[in-house]
Amino acid sequence: MAPRSRQLSSTPLEILLFLNGWYYATYFLLEIFIFVYKGLLLPYPSANLALDLVMLFLYLGIEVTRIFFGSKGNLCQRKVPLSISLALTFPAAVMAAYYLLLQTYALRLEAILNAILLLFYAVELLLGILTLASFSRVDSY
Repeated sequence: MAPRSRQLSSTPLEILLFLNGWYYATYFLLEIFIFVYKGLLLPYPSANLALDLVMLFLYLGIEVTRIFFGSKGNLCQRKVPLSISLALTFPAAVMAAYYLLLQTYALRLEAILNAILLLFYAVELLLGILTLASFSRVDSY
């Protein structure tokens, strides 16, 4: 009879990735509406508005890929997809910091939304590293 393999995937990491997926979907929609608001009511330069919107869609791609690889790597107990997700956390955090600090007009609502995203990233990075370490400790045959 074959020995039972231990389950190494992290439930808290999976819950955070799931919640972050829903949070980011809400964040993305709110950012679109905020950009419409800023484009209509504030003297927002057209080139800056276009750049911020292009970067938002690039951010969407990074975030969807990061959450997908993180979830699959965690649930399948695979090091490579989880490592890709952890590596994509850094560009995602840079994008959140950009929208927090460096965009042309940053509203207080955006500051709060991006601070929550950065908190998600910090906790997910910590849990992801711990989960990756637990995957690495087990010998694969």
